[in-house]
Amino acid sequence: MHDGLLCLLWDTVPDGAQRVAQGLARTVARRGAGTVVHTDRKRAVMEKLRGAMNLFTPALLLFMAGMILANIAGDMSWSLMPLYVQSLGADLKQIGLFFTVSSIAPLVLQLLGGFVSDSIGRLRAVAIGSIAGSIGYLFYVAAPSWSWLLVGHAISRLAGCFVAPSYQAFIAEQSAEETRARVFAVSESAFSVVGIVGPPIGGFLSQRYGFRWMFAAAGVLYLAATAIRIGMGLRARSQSSSTYHEPQKMTLAALKSNMSAMVGLVLAGGVMTWLFLSDGVNDIAFSVANHFDPIYQSNVIGMSNIQITWVISAFFVVRMIALPFGGVLADKAGERAGICLGHLLCGVGGAVFLMGTAYPHFVAVSALYGLGVSLLSPAYNSLVSKVVPMSIRGTAFGLVSTTLGVASLPAPYIGGLMWAKLGPKAPFVLPLFASLGMAVVLWFKLPGKADAKGSASSMRPSPSHTSES
Repeated sequence: MHDGLLCLLWDTVPDGAQRVAQGLARTVARRGAGTVVHTDRKRAVMEKLRGAMNLFTPALLLFMAGMILANIAGDMSWSLMPLYVQSLGADLKQIGLFFTVSSIAPLVLQLLGGFVSDSIGRLRAVAIGSIAGSIGYLFYVAAPSWSWLLVGHAISRLAGCFVAPSYQAFIAEQSAEETRARVFAVSESAFSVVGIVGPPIGGFLSQRYGFRWMFAAAGVLYLAATAIRIGMGLRARSQSSSTYHEPQKMTLAALKSNMSAMVGLVLAGGVMTWLFLSDGVNDIAFSVANHFDPIYQSNVIGMSNIQITWVISAFFVVRMIALPFGGVLADKAGERAGICLGHLLCGVGGAVFLMGTAYPHFVAVSALYGLGVSLLSPAYNSLVSKVVPMSIRGTAFGLVSTTLGVASLPAPYIGGLMWAKLGPKAPFVLPLFASLGMAVVLWFKLPGKADAKGSASSMRPSPSHTSES
C-alpha cells in the first residue's frame, strides 16, 4: 500500500524535478560506494602493516629503535664528513688518506667484533661498540685540526666492528627462514628513515650553525641510542637462549674453529665464494668513489650542503619504499633475481652520475641506487644467513667485512690520486663497470629459485667443523 502511494506521489512530480532527484540519488550512491572503497583500502593497508609488524619480536623492535637513533646521528654527519675534513685544511689527497688511515683500526677489530658477538651475545657486543662510538663524537666536536679529527673518526669506526656483524646476525636469529628476506627487507625499510631524516638535519645545522654544532646535536642522539643498547645488553644476560643467541666460550680454540668453518665456506667455490667475490669487487669500486661524492657535487656541480644532503635522502626515500618489494621478490623469485637486478640498477645509476650536470640529475642517481640496493640487500643477507650456520654468523659477517676492508683499504687514497691525475670524473667510472659486470656474472653463478635450497644446504659445514674443541 505504501509503495503504491509513493508511486502516485512520484507521478505528480514534474519530469525536470524527477531527473534532478534521480541525479542526486546516483551521486549519493557513488559517494557512498567511494567511501566504502576508501575504507576497504585503508583497512587493507592497516592489515599489511600489522602483518609486517608481526614479523618482529619485541626484542627486535627495541633493537631497531636503538639502531635508528644511532644512525640518524651517523647520517647527520657522515655525508658531510669529507667537507668537514676539507674545512679543517685537508687537500684532496689528504682527504683520501684520512679515510684510508681511519679504516686501519677497524680492520684489526672487525673480525674480533664478530667473534665477540658469537661469544658474549649480540646485544652485549653492540653495547660495547656504542661506547666507542660515543667517545668518537667527543673528538668530532672538539677536534682543532683534521689530524685530531682522524683520531676521533678511527675510534668512532670501532663501533661498527661490533655493531655491524651483530645487527645482521641478530635479525637472522629473530626470524624464520621462510620469511627471513622479508624481515631483512622490512627492517632495512624502517631503518631507511635515518637516511631521510638525518642528512637534511645535518645539512641545515652545518650550513646554519657550523659543523661542530651539528656534531654536538648528533652526539646527543647517539648517547640516547647507547643507553638503549646498554639496557638491552644487561637485560639479555637474564633471558633464555630461546629468546637470544646462546653465547659460546670466548677461547682461541673457538675462534680457530669458527674461522676454519668460514674459510671453508668461502673457498669451496659455491654460493658463499661468489657472494664474497662480488661484494669485494663492489666494495672496492664504491670505496674509490663514495668519499668524493659530496666534494664532486659541491666543487664541480656547485650544489649547497642542503642540496647534497637532500640527494642522499632521495636514496633512502626510494630505498624505504622499495625494500619490502625487494624482500618479497627474493622470497618468491629467489635471491639471484634480486641480487642481479639490484646490481644492474646500480650500474645504470653510475652511468647517470657521469652524465649529470645539475641537482635533479643527482637526485635521479640516488633514486636508482636506492632502488638497486633495496632489491640487492635483502636477497644478499637472506642468502648468506641460509648458507652460514647460526653459531658462526657473527664471525661470518666479521670475516667478510674484514677481508673486504683489507682489499678496499687503499681505495679512498687511490680515488684521490685518480681525481688529481685523471680528472674529477675518473673515480666514478669504477662503480659503473663493477655493478654491470657483477650483474652478468652472478646470474650464471648463483642458484635460481628451484635449486637455491639444495645449494645452500650443500654448502653448510658438518657439525664437527663448528663444534668447540
